Amino acid sequence: MSKETIHTDRAPAAIGTYSQATRVGQFVFLSGQIPFVPETMEVVDGDFATRARQVFENLKAIAEAAGGSLNDAVKITIFLTDLNDFATVNEVMAEFCDEPFPARAAVQVAALPRGVDIEADAILALA
Repeated sequence: MSKETIHTDRAPAAIGTYSQATRVGQFVFLSGQIPFVPETMEVVDGDFATRARQVFENLKAIAEAAGGSLNDAVKITIFLTDLNDFATVNEVMAEFCDEPFPARAAVQVAALPRGVDIEADAILALA
């Protein structure tokens, strides 16, 4: 099976040796997104909810570039530096994903790239 690289200017450019997403067959694997504003490649100004929304906006843009949406997500993994932010993540995620919600994991980590407090990746299943 061949791999197709997905790229959009509506999400932050890769800051390392990875692609924004890779499609293999019906599955699209979205790389972890942090709360960067695509145009500036800087962390969005605002509170945690604003940063979480930016992460989901970035995932949404990549999903759309792949020909899908976040409603095609079958798995989302969220990395947080503070699990006390988990309730806010639930609220924000509900703005971007309809029921039935995808499988999900939330993991507290010691640190994330560029000192941010949230990162998320996703796996989509497209028809």
